[in-house]
Amino acid sequence: MESIVFIQGKVKFSITLDPGVWIFDDRKVELETYFQAEKKAENELEEYTIAASKHWEKEIREGATMPPTLKTERKFEKQRLLEGTFVIPFKPFLDNAEPNSDASEVVVKTADTEQVFTKEDAEAFVLGFSIDGRPIKENGPMYIYFGDGSNIKQPIKDVRAFIIR
Repeated sequence: MESIVFIQGKVKFSITLDPGVWIFDDRKVELETYFQAEKKAENELEEYTIAASKHWEKEIREGATMPPTLKTERKFEKQRLLEGTFVIPFKPFLDNAEPNSDASEVVVKTADTEQVFTKEDAEAFVLGFSIDGRPIKENGPMYIYFGDGSNIKQPIKDVRAFIIR
């Protein structure tokens, strides 16, 4: 199994993706959080007002609490990284490859098949690279989830390359 994946074809720059280093990338998001945030279509101002009201009422009833210490925050972040299932959006990588203006399709080449998607559909891809805090080794190095989460139970596995046509 290769641990790197290529973006090639009708692009200005061929790109090599290494999912092993994405754990350090600030764009990573937990899988469940990503798809819940996408479905959440509430008014941000209303949500902020409700949260601020709850916080204010809590402080009135219980008194102010001090924020967690930096040591506690580091411990929580380490635990989150060791136990989380993470994804990263595909669009920034595709944008960095700079597809030609006539490119309209993205072919996802797996170990045994090729699937063709429109460029717009591919921009919505989310790439899974960690399950329960471990890099994806079986059927890896990454899984592809559609932007709407419709294939969350059956992601595209064994990804080897993205070919822009």
